[in-house]
Amino acid sequence: MRVLVIGDSCQDIFVYGDISRICPEGPVPVFNREWEKGNDGMALNVVSNLISLGAEVQYITNKELIEKKRYVDKRSNQLVLRVDENDYCKRVEKDILYKVRNNDYDGFKFDALVIADYNKGFLQEHDIAYLCQNNTNVFIDTKKPIDDYMLECSYIKINELEYKAIQDNRSGRWYDEKLIVTLGEDGCQHNGELYSTIRVTGGDVSGAGDTFMAALVVEYCNSNKIKRAIKYALKAATAVVKKSGVSTIELEEIR
Repeated sequence: MRVLVIGDSCQDIFVYGDISRICPEGPVPVFNREWEKGNDGMALNVVSNLISLGAEVQYITNKELIEKKRYVDKRSNQLVLRVDENDYCKRVEKDILYKVRNNDYDGFKFDALVIADYNKGFLQEHDIAYLCQNNTNVFIDTKKPIDDYMLECSYIKINELEYKAIQDNRSGRWYDEKLIVTLGEDGCQHNGELYSTIRVTGGDVSGAGDTFMAALVVEYCNSNKIKRAIKYALKAATAVVKKSGVSTIELEEIR
């Protein structure tokens, strides 16, 4: 299968170390850095997971470097501090955006389009509307408010907090059947049905949503059945939270 991903990307850096004392100059912990690792994040993490799951992928993303640096206590795997740098990027160029139509991007014919929008400036609402109106099998993961500009998409993945924010205006809206709500250790909800998952103690959820989206799209393209795709995506996300930092799922981990 072929998938096109469009959205904001970043560099995720995890700095691991030890916290053994409180700073005498103020009531803050002293972090002793020991090692760090970096990964492509946000839209590029979706890309990495799609490739790992067997998809042929092309992507459109920002050129500017957005960096997220997380400081993590190595003993508890607890996040101590996150520092973001260059937290905004330029909007996608129109001549590039308008090449994406009829499930084709400059000769790359794709089965599904993933809009991985982290609201860093790369995509505006009318850009997303254009992509939904001119392509099929469009999956959206966005930090923007859900509204009519997404009307013609296939599915929208949101988390529990995002879902609670729209509940007052949700009943009877067009997007009710399109919403796939991830609930952390409680699993996932879609169209009134709850999908449970195995709970992972002390897991690292960084990037798990990206893994969920990638697996959802891969299985939906293979089966054309959203229930089956959700179950597969939950299995993939559960496997990846057992790892540290933003990690890529391996196919053998969910077979």
